[in-house]
Amino acid sequence: MAPSKEWLDLASLIGGFGSGVAGVGVVAAFWQLRLLKMQSVTSFEDGLVDEYRDIAKDLPLDALLGADMTAQQVADALPAFYRYFDLCNQQVFLHKQGRIRAETWVLWKDGIVSNLRRPAFALAWAEIAAKAAGDFDELRALCPPKAAAQQGAA
Repeated sequence: MAPSKEWLDLASLIGGFGSGVAGVGVVAAFWQLRLLKMQSVTSFEDGLVDEYRDIAKDLPLDALLGADMTAQQVADALPAFYRYFDLCNQQVFLHKQGRIRAETWVLWKDGIVSNLRRPAFALAWAEIAAKAAGDFDELRALCPPKAAAQQGAA
């Protein structure tokens, strides 16, 4: 005995409903993966922000405020400046690798450029860049040391 038209319509409806549910499931899984990736990127970026805050605690307040510092004061703080420049270099590298969001990079880049215009940062960057030839390639491309030192002197 052949199935009735009503049974065939019901089977078709159930099959169509199943496809719709599967489609919704795929969309939901995709959305969940996207949210997970965004959360992962946010956590990664937050870790770098925490690292910046940790380094900034060791940087001289006068340097952060843009006040003039003696060459000796800058020299005394070179280890903290070195860690800061290393972090900046890492941030530029991560941006080039697409590991941070474009909006985050705009903020970080503005902060890096702003700091390297401050006299003590410019002096420290020129000194460290001269001593660390071959290092900090990404930061050098963003803020060449001589330009940073000239900006700091201006």
